[in-house]
Order: sequence, then structure tokens, then C-alpha cells
Amino acid sequence: MSEIIKVKNLTKKFGKNVALNSVNFTVNQGDFISIFGPNGAGKSTLLKLLSTQIRPTNGDIFFNGIKLSDLSSDFRRYFGVISHQPFLYENLSAYENLKFYGSLYGVENLEDRINTLLKNVELTGRKHDLVRNYSRGMLQRLSIARALIHDPEIIFLDEPYTGLDQHASNILTNILKNQFDNNKTILMITHNLQKGYELATKIMVLNKGDIVLLEEKELLPPSEFEDIYLSSVSAGVR
Repeated sequence: MSEIIKVKNLTKKFGKNVALNSVNFTVNQGDFISIFGPNGAGKSTLLKLLSTQIRPTNGDIFFNGIKLSDLSSDFRRYFGVISHQPFLYENLSAYENLKFYGSLYGVENLEDRINTLLKNVELTGRKHDLVRNYSRGMLQRLSIARALIHDPEIIFLDEPYTGLDQHASNILTNILKNQFDNNKTILMITHNLQKGYELATKIMVLNKGDIVLLEEKELLPPSEFEDIYLSSVSAGVR
């Protein structure tokens, strides 16, 4: 597998608070990394840095061997981001939202792409309803479609299962499995140890701004994973 992301001495400070403390790791194409850690561990900060929503205080991020600061702005088309914010326009319909984002990225065969994604997230029957009338779960499902409209190579997810009922959760899981099967690179923050472990190829645990565990999942037995996670967090930096 080829290296797609390299993080070198990445640090982010908010005033005197150190959210990330000189972390280093690499991500290969086709990896599915589940990121765990207690609240305030630096998980969301890391994803915001990788997806260029914020800038680091120190350190570097490389995409395909090129430093982030040397890349043109259009490289963001390689990203799809699903976060706590749906990034949807509430006075537009689901269809109109996807058409807007698809046009922004210059998606070919956009009509077919919209219909396929709406079918995948089971919103076809509500495609012309205004988003402001959607439930939290429906918003999350539409935000998944929005993030995938341009068929990104790298998908960042920050607690994507939040607000989803069991049926919607299954929809998301199937979509992520399909993306992984198509060699997409996925980094997902979750507090759901079971779901995160199930989907991942690698496990990352953050605590107080440090990576305290980064390992191939196959080296972490499922029967022992919860204990490994808890001991990693309590032990601190390795």
C-alpha cells in the first residue's frame, strides 16, 4: 500500500492549551483507521487539521509526499468530511443541497450521482423536502451523501453514528464497508468501541494530545480490545 498521509511533529495549541502534542504517524491508501479516546483527547482537532479546517501551530502534514502548504486549494476535492456540523442549507431540499455541492466539485453525470446517493441513504422519497424539516437522523444521512457526492479518495468522520437510530446506523455501516471495498482511505472518530473495532484495519488511541496506541487491528484480539483501550488511556504516553 502506498503512503497517502504523513504527519510529522504535528502540534496544535489553543492559547496555553495543547490540543495535540507533536504527533507522528502515517496513513496508507486503503487504511481504515478508527480513532478512540476520552473527551478532550485531541481527536476532533486532529481531523480538523487533516481536513484543513484549521492550521497547525507546529509540524507538517504531507499528502502523497507533498507538504500541505505547497498544495493548491483544489486538492480538497480529495476529501469528504462528515462531522457534528452537517454543512447543509436548511432552506434547500436534499436534492438541491446535493446539486449545489456536486456542481461545486464539477461532478460528472450529477443527476445520476444524486439519485444513487439518495437511494443509498434511503432519502429518495424525501428528496424534495426542505432540509429544515428533517430529523437529526435524516440530516446525518444527508450529510453522508453530501460528503460522498464527489467520490473522494479520503473520508474523515467525526462521530458519524451520533443521532442515528439502528436502521440508519446500519445504512452508514454498509456505506463505509462499500467505500472501504473500493479502496477509499477512511479515518473515523468514534466512542463506539465495538463498531469502530469492527470496521477498522488500524486502531489509534489519543489521550491528552498524544497518540498512546497505534496498531494494526489484527494484533489486537477482539476479546481483549476494551481492556487494551482502557489500559492505554490510563497508562498515558507510550
